[in-house]
Amino acid sequence: MKASLKVQLLSYTPEPDKLIASAAKLCYSSAGIDDLREQLTADKVEKFIGMLMELGHDSPTEHVTFTFAIEGVSRSLLAQITRHRIASYSVKSQRYVREGQFAYIVPPEIEANAQAKEKYLAIMATEQQAYNELTAILMQAHVADFIAQGNDEKTANSLAEKKAIEDARYVLPNACETKMIVTMNVRSLINFFHHRLCERAQWEIRALALEMLLLVRQAAPLLFGKTGPRCVNGVCPEGKMSCGKTMEKRAFFGGL
Repeated sequence: MKASLKVQLLSYTPEPDKLIASAAKLCYSSAGIDDLREQLTADKVEKFIGMLMELGHDSPTEHVTFTFAIEGVSRSLLAQITRHRIASYSVKSQRYVREGQFAYIVPPEIEANAQAKEKYLAIMATEQQAYNELTAILMQAHVADFIAQGNDEKTANSLAEKKAIEDARYVLPNACETKMIVTMNVRSLINFFHHRLCERAQWEIRALALEMLLLVRQAAPLLFGKTGPRCVNGVCPEGKMSCGKTMEKRAFFGGL
């Protein structure tokens, strides 16, 4: 069963622009926090946020967080996104959740190639069958053990299923779909976008990053209005590995 990417912005810190401006301005003001915030008009907040983004004064942006619900992504993507360590992740467990009919991601290059797609779908079906067969074999042995330990049949089946699927999951492919809730602060998000919106990022996480960027731009345009890969606001850091599409990327992200 094919899975499709779905991203929702579940929540974010209220008045993100004003909070960040307040935190930044506090560093240079002798005023009390209440007085300081009262003085921050919408125009002043916009001006201050613009200055912070231009100067790269990032630490105040850590006070604001955004939380996303992400579905229809692969376990391969999970391995990539969790490399962004300043974040919080809650992920569907293959240890506790049985993959009775697992959904999976089909890469675009495979989707576009009839021969490759046919082979790929056949492999997914084989993986599902192997998972089901291993689970059944292991469960049968575990049920007998748990009953021998004095558990009733219902309890034995429940315990045996968990014990079986935590080992049977080893045959599941990287393509297997997963779901997660992710929280990042603004500083981490901007760093995430710098890396994962780059043309050299893998296609799946690049697609996810774009959906996340579109959502946060709607919620906080002052903070994310000029965000994209690093080449959008500066020199491409990839050197000889550059995609050579700097102007194209600036036009694309500037027009979002």
